[in-house]
Amino acid sequence: MSEQTFNRLRHTFDDFAVGDSVVTAGRTVDIGDITAFAGLTGDHYPLHTDEEFARSTQFGGRIAHGPLTYGFAVGLVGLSGFLGDAIVAFVETQNLRALAPVRPGDTLRVRAEVVEAVPGHKPHYGTVHIDYSVLNQKDEEVMRFRFVLRARRIPEGDQGE
Repeated sequence: MSEQTFNRLRHTFDDFAVGDSVVTAGRTVDIGDITAFAGLTGDHYPLHTDEEFARSTQFGGRIAHGPLTYGFAVGLVGLSGFLGDAIVAFVETQNLRALAPVRPGDTLRVRAEVVEAVPGHKPHYGTVHIDYSVLNQKDEEVMRFRFVLRARRIPEGDQGE
């Protein structure tokens, strides 16, 4: 399966094919991101917010919240243009696994691949299943999950001219 960068905008469900993939640009995580996330969510667990405490853990220092890593992954693929304007709704996230800690200074990127495209029961929508692999600057996979999205579909006979 080849990795491709899409220069065309995806407008509908039919623009997605199993095997389509992209590798995003990178984004470096910093302490400010972790602190801001803690403030926004109210998750001030000391592993993320207290360097002294975090140094005494198996991680040896502060690490990013798992949901922050997830949010960066979703944002990086969104910014890549890979989804175009075809997506109308988030359906679910499946099999999310945090595999390694994300530390301040790590640069994350995402390899996303379409693994399933299911026409919906209603003719105006289909569901796209995309596997996300979040990688750090050492090419270590730090998180993986399947992102399920609903995409706009043009029913047969409605294509127009």
